[in-house]
Amino acid sequence: MLPTLVLVGRPNVGKSTLFNRLTRSRDALVADLPGLTRDRHYGRGRVGERPYLVVDTGGLEPVAKEGILHEMAKQTRQAVDEADMVLFIVDGRDGVTPQDRIIATQLRKTGRPLLLLVNKSEGMQSARATVDFHELGLGTPIPISSAHGDNVAEMIEVALDELPATEAEVEEKSDHPKLAIVGRPNVGKSTLVNAILGEERVIAFDQPGTTRDSIYIDFEREGKKYTIIDTAGVRRRGKVDEAVEKFSVVKTLQAIEDANVVVLVVDARDQITEQDAHLADFVLQAGRALVLAVNKWDGLDEYKRDTTKRDIERKLHFLNFAKHHFISALNGTGVDALLKSVNQAYTAAMAKLPTPQLTRVLEEALQKQQPPRVGSFRPKMRYAHQGGSNPPLIIIHGSALDKVPDSYRRFLEATFCDAFKLQGTPLRIEFKSGKNPFADKKHVLTESEQRAAHRARIRGRRLYG
Repeated sequence: MLPTLVLVGRPNVGKSTLFNRLTRSRDALVADLPGLTRDRHYGRGRVGERPYLVVDTGGLEPVAKEGILHEMAKQTRQAVDEADMVLFIVDGRDGVTPQDRIIATQLRKTGRPLLLLVNKSEGMQSARATVDFHELGLGTPIPISSAHGDNVAEMIEVALDELPATEAEVEEKSDHPKLAIVGRPNVGKSTLVNAILGEERVIAFDQPGTTRDSIYIDFEREGKKYTIIDTAGVRRRGKVDEAVEKFSVVKTLQAIEDANVVVLVVDARDQITEQDAHLADFVLQAGRALVLAVNKWDGLDEYKRDTTKRDIERKLHFLNFAKHHFISALNGTGVDALLKSVNQAYTAAMAKLPTPQLTRVLEEALQKQQPPRVGSFRPKMRYAHQGGSNPPLIIIHGSALDKVPDSYRRFLEATFCDAFKLQGTPLRIEFKSGKNPFADKKHVLTESEQRAAHRARIRGRRLYG
């Protein structure tokens, strides 16, 4: 599982700004207004080669006894109980406040690993920004600026270094696929799990939210081993009320990171929702192989089936690399074909791509279409090799590759996928430009070159005065 970092602090200390910087997104609203974040935001971040999940909480207002601030504080405490690391954020401009002292006392009692971050410290000496916060007794305060990014990367490295390595960070040598079943509540995830297993292994009930935690089940089918992960339904945040269900979202995101292949289940009898698209995008950003299962297909008339297919093409068009299956988990229709696509996606995600073949495909792509010029210079690509799997990573070496546009990157991704028949997995390309070995060296003229230059200057003065 990926480590989970939870941002905690009183309102308006910069938690959402830090969340956006850590996830490199603008998912959290930011404004100079206390209490703007009312619910949790979940995001994925990475520092170097180490990924993590980050949770932005509403402000922890310890003095609130009722109303929205009280509810926000209750949800924040639930997140803290499940966090791998708590990032307690205080305002370096305001100094220590009574609310900070109360929150510090509460966090100390939880026993969770914690870092104290003094935000808004840009333009201030480190010692001056942090001196007042030693009294909280939470270790050495770390000055940062979430708005400007000062010391943020270093802080995250410190946070992750204090946590033990997780299964997601230490590549697990497994010869069988891990399959995560994800989707909104009540789309038939647990029913599909039972259909794949061939037995009533998990509770399937016609009520949203029956599954509250991610359930790992090892099984064997037709002589092949699998691990299937039944996850809790992820619904729109405004529809989530119970604290335990709110944190089940984190469990689902961690299951996606832990899986090799994800089966995204949608309901054919409902429209494709914004939440379906968000969940699909998270799977794509995580780089996981994916199969789309359109459940409850039985009993639909032709008009409804055509409408559903058009809805999928319009709203989930970015999943064009994934196989689509129209199934009935309740009747078991289409389950065998679905599992076949899972095997194909797993094989593609874990494929080994030889360097000579990769370079040959790259050369053919360059003959077909060169990267566009940047000014008077065209990026040059020399060779390619594989840099990783799950998802497949192809590293291309050359010069001026930082100027390659995203459109050409997508062209290369499609070319490699077609050449190696990588069906069901996203593919990533990383460009590495070689460094000019003479860039930092100044040429020193020899004696003969100095004499020639001197004669040239004399001739120039005679000719042009």
